[in-house]
Amino acid sequence: WVCEILSPSTAQKDRTLKLPLYARYGVARAWLVDRARILEPFEFRDGQWVLLGVIGDDAPVSFPPFAAVSFSLADLWV
Repeated sequence: WVCEILSPSTAQKDRTLKLPLYARYGVARAWLVDRARILEPFEFRDGQWVLLGVIGDDAPVSFPPFAAVSFSLADLWV
């Protein structure tokens, strides 16, 4: 699992360069967190990254690899 904090200067690189690199090295899950308070969780399946959802603000987070424990997305903004 990796979590990338996106910024205007790195977002394109995180999506187009790093995600394929993570897949090549066997990373199965990636979360992209935008400074606009948005979480995009991905899972690598059958050779491609699959977006599991898009949530923002204070929505409950319950995505792999932490699906067993739900927490408020707002906890990340503290």
